[in-house]
Amino acid sequence: MLHIDILSVQPQMFGGFLSESIVMRASKKGACEINIVDIKEYGIGRWHKTDDKPYGGGPGMLMRCEPIFEAVEKCLAASTSSKRARVVLTSPAGKKFTQRDAEDLSREEHVIFICGHYEGFDARIETLATDLFSVGDFVMTGGELAAAAMTDAAVRLLPGVLGGGPAATSSESFSGEGLLEFPQYTHPVEFRGMKVPEVLLSGNHAKIEAWRKSEAKRLTHKRRPDLV
Repeated sequence: MLHIDILSVQPQMFGGFLSESIVMRASKKGACEINIVDIKEYGIGRWHKTDDKPYGGGPGMLMRCEPIFEAVEKCLAASTSSKRARVVLTSPAGKKFTQRDAEDLSREEHVIFICGHYEGFDARIETLATDLFSVGDFVMTGGELAAAAMTDAAVRLLPGVLGGGPAATSSESFSGEGLLEFPQYTHPVEFRGMKVPEVLLSGNHAKIEAWRKSEAKRLTHKRRPDLV
């Protein structure tokens, strides 16, 4: 079973995420266990302070070392994993998260996400991390949405979570050959002049497979040439 700890100063953001859809199903099936850790519980002083002004001046506030180190160390101490936990720091300066990374995380036993906030982290916090991941070339106000996205991407790959078994994810975008997924259609056959391609109605599985591969390559070249 995959155990995920998510460390955040805004734990309430994960309420709906954990109680809906695939993530909830995975938890109920026993495929994963997700624990939300409030970093403020490890904050400093009467007001449980988790941030401070940067040395050298500058805008914003930085997350302090002490609360995060203590929270991570407690999660590690409670771990029953047979191997070292993956500790993921959400950061716009990190490596862009990909389907391959989601596959890697889905094979782990213990993953800890540390959600960034404010202006960023004290740089010493990076020494805790095995990975720095970004979900795109943009900046958000916190790492909670990024951590939720990465959690969802990994959890849906766990055995038994999605209906249809391994076939449900084997032909998705970025899987296999790394191409975008081919177009798919359902009823009706024609809608407002737009028709389902004849090959998909032919019943010829060899021709359908060849069409799907061709379309996947065409769409990848058109929309994401950087993947080719």
